[in-house]
Amino acid sequence: MSFITFVSGRYLRTRRKRAFISLITLLSIAGVSVGVMALIVVIAVMAGFETDLRQRIMGIRPHLVITKAETAFSDHVAVLKQIATIPGIESASAFITTHVILRTPTRASGALLKGLDAASGKHWISGTDTGRLATGLIADAASEADPRRPGIILGRELAANLDVRPGDTLHMISPRGMLSPAGHMPAMVRFAVVDLLESGMHEFDGTLALIDLVEAQKLLRMADAVGGIEIRLNHMDQANAIATVIERVIGDAYTIENWKQMNRNLFSALRLEKTVMFIILALIVMVAAFNIAGSLVMMVMEKRKDIAILKTMGATARSIGRIFVIKGLMIGLMGTALGTSAGLLLCALLERYAFIRLPSDVYYIDTLPVNLKAEDVLVIALCALVICFAATLYPARQAAGIDPVEAIRHG
Repeated sequence: MSFITFVSGRYLRTRRKRAFISLITLLSIAGVSVGVMALIVVIAVMAGFETDLRQRIMGIRPHLVITKAETAFSDHVAVLKQIATIPGIESASAFITTHVILRTPTRASGALLKGLDAASGKHWISGTDTGRLATGLIADAASEADPRRPGIILGRELAANLDVRPGDTLHMISPRGMLSPAGHMPAMVRFAVVDLLESGMHEFDGTLALIDLVEAQKLLRMADAVGGIEIRLNHMDQANAIATVIERVIGDAYTIENWKQMNRNLFSALRLEKTVMFIILALIVMVAAFNIAGSLVMMVMEKRKDIAILKTMGATARSIGRIFVIKGLMIGLMGTALGTSAGLLLCALLERYAFIRLPSDVYYIDTLPVNLKAEDVLVIALCALVICFAATLYPARQAAGIDPVEAIRHG
């Protein structure tokens, strides 16, 4: 053990005539521990919210979307063939989106209509069998001329607003109709509800309606054109790289958006909230760091004669300063270690037992999600140590600047 480490350890352990300073030291360790623990738990919970939200959104939305704004997207079949051989693409299919009105005999509601190429089997929405749009049509016994109706899948909240269930029928009204002697007439088609969609998010469950792509083309009078092509990837983190490859293959006449761009506002808000919470909770560690600085300053004032004796025995000003820096870092290290251990334990308990419940009418989940990342824990621990190190610089400078002659004369 070096001389500096030995003296720092002695100053940290001794309690004789220093009960008040020892109490401040214990409070400093406790403050650092509480701050680090709170940071780890809060950041892990917020990362869990972000991960869960991203999984729910990506269960409905694609990773990449190809659109063509200037002209009708009628060459989608050729584009699908061009991108079929690109590595990393799990599936690609055409789609159409528009806003419509859904009406039952007693209720009506606006909806976001999405037409899917259900027959291809390449479109995938989490927890929903979209193939039923093409094969699971429900017979309508009330109509003898057309005994079968095209199928529609509704979000669960949208279905509740319309008071329909699987097996019921409804009318879909689209503003893109036809001109008649009486003026513009909206298109109206009758659909049979074949299934309900439940993603756990009001944005989808309260507005989304799915039908087959062919029926959407008929309703909107788009012939063979589509709204765009949506792509799912094997690994969503490769969206930027694969989008670049697709752009080289199909040319620059198309617009390609990835999932980050389509949801930039939401995820930017989550990142900002995470950063703000980190800064706010880091203030707890800073308060503890002030306690560390205060205890070291009082120790320097008490140990002036000891410092003078050490200097007369050959200790340099730099080594004296390092004694107090190491003592402060020991306090910070102990607090960080205790806080990290407590934070990891609390996160493990939250993940295993889920003992904190959330109101289901406010949140889309009923328990706190936890996603503890090693890099987050490492950043929190390093930040705590850096704050504690900064708190030792002023007391260490004071100790290093003590004049041994004056200290012994007035000690």
